[in-house]
Amino acid sequence: MGLTSHKLLALVGLLAVFTVLGTLWVWPRLAVRSWPAMFLRLGTIALTQLALLATLGLAVNDYFVFYSSWADLLGHNHGRAVIQGGPATPGVGATGTPGASGTPGGPAPGVQVLGTAEVTGTGSESRDPARIGRIDRVRIPGPSTGLSTDGYVYLPPQYFQPGFEGRRFPAVIVMTGFPGDATNLVTKLRYPATELDLLRNGTMKPAVLVLMRPSPSMPRDSECEDIPNGPQAQTYFTTDVPQDIRASYRVSTGPNSLGAIGDSTGGYCALKLGMVHPQVYSAVVSLSGYFKAAEDITTGDLFGGSQQRRDEADLNWRLAHLPAPAVAVLLADSKEDGSTYADSKAFAAAARPPLTVAQATVDAGGHNFTTWNRLIPPSLGWLSSHLADPA
Repeated sequence: MGLTSHKLLALVGLLAVFTVLGTLWVWPRLAVRSWPAMFLRLGTIALTQLALLATLGLAVNDYFVFYSSWADLLGHNHGRAVIQGGPATPGVGATGTPGASGTPGGPAPGVQVLGTAEVTGTGSESRDPARIGRIDRVRIPGPSTGLSTDGYVYLPPQYFQPGFEGRRFPAVIVMTGFPGDATNLVTKLRYPATELDLLRNGTMKPAVLVLMRPSPSMPRDSECEDIPNGPQAQTYFTTDVPQDIRASYRVSTGPNSLGAIGDSTGGYCALKLGMVHPQVYSAVVSLSGYFKAAEDITTGDLFGGSQQRRDEADLNWRLAHLPAPAVAVLLADSKEDGSTYADSKAFAAAARPPLTVAQATVDAGGHNFTTWNRLIPPSLGWLSSHLADPA
């Protein structure tokens, strides 16, 4: 019986009901002062709690599909991701200068470096940046929006190597799900280590990774939206973040200089930023992302009561009613991740030029780090093929 089977959920739910009823029935018989009776009372409480927790856990997993099978839960799925559609285009050269200054009279853009972090999981004992790169722990302020968030910047080894001193690199904005911690992008999803592996085997061009949360207005989930009378999160990602990283690092400007990738909420944000601002983000990857802005207790009112704004935050509505943007999209999913795979197939089928959509899939896996770890290497390789060469 599968982990997401409704029969399993019903069976465990019935077991929970019977354990509660059974506890009520036997409790008077155990209401005696003796060691055996005390241990039996503890046992019935433990069994009841275990059954209730199992029912709750299965119900939550059935809704969110964190784990799609017993093998997925135990970490036994190791299938490879397959990319279909959307042929890669060679990266074009780009040159550029540091980003423009902030708003008149406002603070100048720039990343605040708070320290460094270890490049883990590289299979190398070296700590030489010219061999493994460097991770800066940073704060990324918003000169035009007043927003700010902490994260990491990974500089690839080529950034420090002779012959690259004057070169500028493309950058990829990497976003977690909400309310995930940017540290997970380094330690659990291993983006820097994965880029290093891809650079070593020649399947990716060097790029700067900017690793961060998808909401600069924590604890509120802004869904990368410019909220009326609220946080201007979309402007933060399309104006402030590009200006900050270009002011502090050798990051290219011009066509194909910026891409975005994210999981879950981060995937929705990456796709949304590319569709609304293709002149900023020319290539984007959504890992198990959704297509319509969430609205719940964490978001509050995102649209100020405007149905037009709500529609425009629905990416399927945009695809059907607005001109197609000139952006390259990769939708990366597990075929077992609830409705996300079917939603991605429908979106890809509805796409029309100049929008191009490819899909990367794995046959098994849920809405979790294990699945995304299998999708990230081909996704970064795909992104690299659509971004500019260091120039």
